[in-house]
Amino acid sequence: MKFCSSCGHPVESRIPAGDNRPRYVCTHCETIHYQNPRIVAGTVPVWERKVLLCRRAIEPRYGYWTLPAGFMENAETTEEAAARETLEEAMAEVSLVGLYTMIHVPHIDQVHMFYLAHMTSPRFGAGEESLEAELFELDRIPWDDISFPTVRRTLEHFVEDMQRDEFPLRVSDIRHRMKQRSS
Repeated sequence: MKFCSSCGHPVESRIPAGDNRPRYVCTHCETIHYQNPRIVAGTVPVWERKVLLCRRAIEPRYGYWTLPAGFMENAETTEEAAARETLEEAMAEVSLVGLYTMIHVPHIDQVHMFYLAHMTSPRFGAGEESLEAELFELDRIPWDDISFPTVRRTLEHFVEDMQRDEFPLRVSDIRHRMKQRSS
């Protein structure tokens, strides 16, 4: 961030009084600009023991398979975001069962939330951000072509939980060590 969104003057990174971490602070009007993690919301859409995946038509990870998910918008709940993303990416309507996985990804300032969902009908298709969508038997999931670690972890839990027919809420972290720059 270089300029204040309130007055347009330059900002500097410093720890404001009463705070404990650096923030962007306007050098003119003293507005503090907080930057917080972004929420990715999506679903594990199921129809007759098959899971619906989409092949990405956008970067990052163009051409890889993913669960339908995306960034939450302002003025919507995580449930609304998950259902909207499923409709946009897979053209599938779902009934949410409940929150299934919540995975913190602190190295990219994100939290990924996937809801277990039943498709309301077998209708689906490729939305604007998808090359194709397909229902996969659990033993036919394209593991070598899964887009993101959070999607892989969620699918691994799902396969395991389908065998037991129990779907507990699973909360975890995915941490990648930041490479140190040599000077």
